[in-house]
Amino acid sequence: MTKFSRPTGTLDILPEEQPYWDYIIDYMTKVARGYGFQPISLPIFEDTQLFSRGVGEVTDIVEKEMYSFLDKGDNSITLRPEFTAGIVRAYIENGMQVEPKPVKLYSIGPAFRYERPQAGRFRQFHQFNAELIGSPSPLADLETMLMAWDIYNGLGFKDLAFQLNSTGCPKCRPGYVNVLVEYYREHIDEVCDNCKRRLAQNPLRVLDCKSDQCQPVIAAAPKIQEHLCAECATHFADLRGFLDDLGRPYTINHRLVRGLDYYTKTVFEVWAEGIGAQSAVCGGGRYDGLIELLGGAHTPAVGFATGLERVVMLLKAQEVAVPPIPAPPVFVVFLGKQMRSPAMQLLVQIRAADINGHIAMSGSLKSQLRQADKRGARFALILGEDEALRGEVILRDLKDGAQVSISQAALVDELSRRLS
Repeated sequence: MTKFSRPTGTLDILPEEQPYWDYIIDYMTKVARGYGFQPISLPIFEDTQLFSRGVGEVTDIVEKEMYSFLDKGDNSITLRPEFTAGIVRAYIENGMQVEPKPVKLYSIGPAFRYERPQAGRFRQFHQFNAELIGSPSPLADLETMLMAWDIYNGLGFKDLAFQLNSTGCPKCRPGYVNVLVEYYREHIDEVCDNCKRRLAQNPLRVLDCKSDQCQPVIAAAPKIQEHLCAECATHFADLRGFLDDLGRPYTINHRLVRGLDYYTKTVFEVWAEGIGAQSAVCGGGRYDGLIELLGGAHTPAVGFATGLERVVMLLKAQEVAVPPIPAPPVFVVFLGKQMRSPAMQLLVQIRAADINGHIAMSGSLKSQLRQADKRGARFALILGEDEALRGEVILRDLKDGAQVSISQAALVDELSRRLS
C-alpha cells in the first residue's frame, strides 16, 4: 500500500507546535491593531500578470519560484508568492483610495515559492504582512519600522537592530545604475555567472549576491547614497534622524536592495543578533510607484513582511518561552453505556456556560480518569446511575483527589467559582 509523505518544502504544524503559532499571531495582531492597522484577507491565487508586472519580470520570484498554472478556463493563475501586489490590487479594485489616508492594512496567511528548502525557508510558508498606503512622509517609514520593532521586541527577541538603505527613485536611480554597471564591467571577469546575467537584466541585484567570489567586488562598489537626488537624500536623512532621536540602533547596509522590483527609497530589515546566519527576521520598504504601475493613481506606500516559520525557529533558538494552550478544565466520566447520553447532556450544559470540557468515549472508571489526567483536566465529573437518579454528579478535584456530590442544577455555579 502506498505511503504518502508531505510535499517537499512543506511543514506539518503539529499540536505541540501550535502554542508558538498562537502566541505569535495573537501578539502580531495585538500590535498591528494598536497601531491602527486593519485586517484584510485576500485570495491565495491571483492573475499571473499581477505578480509578473508588480514584482518584476526579472526577479528570482517571477523567473524561478512562482507556482503558476492554467485553470479550466485557460486563465494563467499563480499561487501568491507575496502579499503586497494582491493588497494593492484589492486597494484599487475596491475603491479604498477614497478612505482617509494613510490606509493601514495587515494580513496573515500562506504564500508559495518554489525554492530550495532550507532552515526557515519553505515552499509553502506563512507571512504576516503590513502596508501603510497614502503617505510620502518619512514618518510613514518610521511608523512601519517601529511596528516591526515592537512586534519582535515584544515577542522576546534580543539585540534588535535595523539594517537600512535607500534605493533611490526613478529620477536618481538610473544614474546610479549606470555608474554601477560601468564599475562591474571593469570587474566582469571577477564575478559569478549569475551576476553577469543580473547586470544586464536587473543591475541592483548584483549587490545582493551571496557568492564568495563576488564579495570583494561588492565591497568596493559605488554606493547609492552618493548618487541620491535631493528629495531622496532628504527623505533618507530625515528617517535616520528620527531613528537617532528614538535611540533605535541601525546600520546603513549599502548592499541591501531587497529582491523585489517595486521598492523605492527606503528598504530595511530587522535583525536579531546571536542566532547564526539566520539574522534577518523581517524585511520591507517603500514602493511609491507600485499602485500606479498596477492601474491606480500615483500613491506612495510602505510596508514589511515576515515569515512565521522563521519567527518560530528563532524563538526556539533564543529559548523564548511561550504560554501553552490551556487544556479544557473539565472531563466528564460516565459509568455504564446507559449513562453516555446523560453525560453528554451534562457536558453540553457546562459548555453552554462557557466552561470547556472533554468527555470519555468509552472505558472503565479507572481508564477514563487516566484519560482525564493525560488531558490535563482540573476536575472530573463522574456520573453513574445513582447520581443520575438523585439529579447529582460527583465533582472530583484531580489535583488532590478530593470529591463531593453536588446537584446538577448547582454544577455550573460551583465550577465557575472553583475555576475563578
